[in-house]
Amino acid sequence: MSTGRTADLWWKNAIVYCLDVETFLDSNGDGIGDFNGLTERVDYLAGLGVTCLWLMPFFPSPNRDDGYDVTDFYGVDERLGSLGDFVVFMRAAKDRGLRVIVDMVVNHTSDRHPWFRSARSSRKSPYRDYYVWRDEPAEQPDAEPVFPDAENSIWSYDERAGQYYLHHFYAHQPDLNFVNPAVREEIAKIAGYWLELGVDGFRVDAVPFLIEMGGTGVTEMDLDPHAMLRDLKAFMTRRRGDALLLGEVNLPHKDLKTFFGGSRGDEIQLLFDFPLMQAMYLALARRDARPLRTSFKRMPDVTDEGQWARFVRNHDELTLDKLTDAQRQEVFDAFGPDGSMQLYGRGLRRRLPPMFDGDEARIRLAYSLLFTLPGTPTLFYGEEIGMGENLDIDGRVSVRTPMQWTDGRNAGFSTARPSRLRRPLVEGRFGPLAVNVAAAERDSDSLLNWMERAIRRRRETPEFGWGEWSLLDTDHNAVFAHRCEWEGRTVLAVHNLSDGPLEVEVDVGGGDGASVQDLLDADGSVQSLERGMLQLTLEGYGHRWLRLQGEDQRPTP
Repeated sequence: MSTGRTADLWWKNAIVYCLDVETFLDSNGDGIGDFNGLTERVDYLAGLGVTCLWLMPFFPSPNRDDGYDVTDFYGVDERLGSLGDFVVFMRAAKDRGLRVIVDMVVNHTSDRHPWFRSARSSRKSPYRDYYVWRDEPAEQPDAEPVFPDAENSIWSYDERAGQYYLHHFYAHQPDLNFVNPAVREEIAKIAGYWLELGVDGFRVDAVPFLIEMGGTGVTEMDLDPHAMLRDLKAFMTRRRGDALLLGEVNLPHKDLKTFFGGSRGDEIQLLFDFPLMQAMYLALARRDARPLRTSFKRMPDVTDEGQWARFVRNHDELTLDKLTDAQRQEVFDAFGPDGSMQLYGRGLRRRLPPMFDGDEARIRLAYSLLFTLPGTPTLFYGEEIGMGENLDIDGRVSVRTPMQWTDGRNAGFSTARPSRLRRPLVEGRFGPLAVNVAAAERDSDSLLNWMERAIRRRRETPEFGWGEWSLLDTDHNAVFAHRCEWEGRTVLAVHNLSDGPLEVEVDVGGGDGASVQDLLDADGSVQSLERGMLQLTLEGYGHRWLRLQGEDQRPTP
């Protein structure tokens, strides 16, 4: 791992905040969030301390899949504003020092996209080969649709086209054919367009489906599967040297490293670590750190440019597909025992606070792990105040409810009639009457104010983002402890996953005279080590961030 600071690698110490424009703030009273509303809240986001905004799809769409069914990759959905409104938002974000990345949803298009409409009209259409067609698709029992509740095959027959077309997701989202050079050129044009408008990069949706044709019966792959990612990265680097690709790649650790580009590091720079996230939930369910320790040990080193993206909750279902059936059931039993809380038999459609029954200490423990595990923390909007989900909303979008700004009408999200809201609000103990930004800002002990302090301290502790990591031995299975070293400095993080207090001994290493400074304690208290051993008292779900001080060093201010 590289230990030198490189100015262009801004994602190494970033705090990413994911939001959906249409559920953030409605400026015109039509019940749908928009770019003008988002612009009004840029100061709130800057004040929170996040450094990079990730915008979920805002492109023109029939919205049969919450905007992931795109009809125009070069525009803004008119419900959310205009391209001019987007530019105004970008200027406001840049003025506050915020970077912006946007979703790149190019695995498929909407079936209403002009490309597909042309493609299905004639086999001579210039867009016919933008998609994958077959007269009779081969039986591929291992090729299952991503959404098995809605589709029973990855192929659908189109009467007008007279052939079957490929779709790994919904039937109304035909897959693009990346074997076709014209498609790859089009993707580069899309990237170049948004880079020119000031975005700092892209979160690439469903990356494995862009490059793998396995299970489809398609055998004429004359393209190196990773060539498209290398070409896209090279194109973006030529346009802008610090442009980022954040990849959604839900694969085991042993397969993930290839998406960084191996030792070359010439593909995706930032990858979501799904295996460790799932191990974390198993560890939290068991109140036992060993699953997390095991996954941590399997985590491969990253490339010089590479980084892991950490998350507690994302915009999709909380997938647990890499756990065994028995392990997954443990997590279900702990955090989503009712069938209505589960999805596709593999994941949960809940937010963290309801899963933890509102236990503030346990919630803060999970986010302390998020901020200290080596990598780049990624937050989903509303996490900073402890929002819940609305299980009356079908499917994955139960967690994509309007942002809760106040305890007033429509949670301060919109002045529209409640029936016109994009989605209904959360109700009950995690709804806006109990959980909202205005109340949290007035409460010095609120999750929001804790989150602001934790984000500030995380940004001031770049070792967690840049450093070389290692596990630390402790005398309790419930305790997870690790260290990160960078440029001669070392930080430690110790977490108690159990609900009871513990006296913990941590083998930090180092000789007599060394000490640790508490980074979360307002007074920055200092504690000496004895023969490299650290003695700590941790409350139930307690956590400590510590900086190792040498024999001749004084505590940092």
